[in-house]
Amino acid sequence: MSSSSTTTDHDEIREWAEARDGHPAKVDTGGEGGILRIDFGKPEDNLEAIEWDEFFDIFDENNLAFLYQDRTADGGESRFNKFVNRD
Repeated sequence: MSSSSTTTDHDEIREWAEARDGHPAKVDTGGEGGILRIDFGKPEDNLEAIEWDEFFDIFDENNLAFLYQDRTADGGESRFNKFVNRD
């Protein structure tokens, strides 16, 4: 059985992403901020690469938490992640 964890710790999020070749990105919404994503491997066309500082500014301004999974049900490394409201 796989389990997930939730955190708001910037270092924990960055370490989890970088261990999976993940990079901070956002979907441009045309206004301030954007929809946050972790981009893995080859950059996706619809994502704009951003620096970690901008990523965490948006993360904190929108009161988000990071829901993630370390391992899949069969024990493999998981890339599952989702941004959720801290409340």
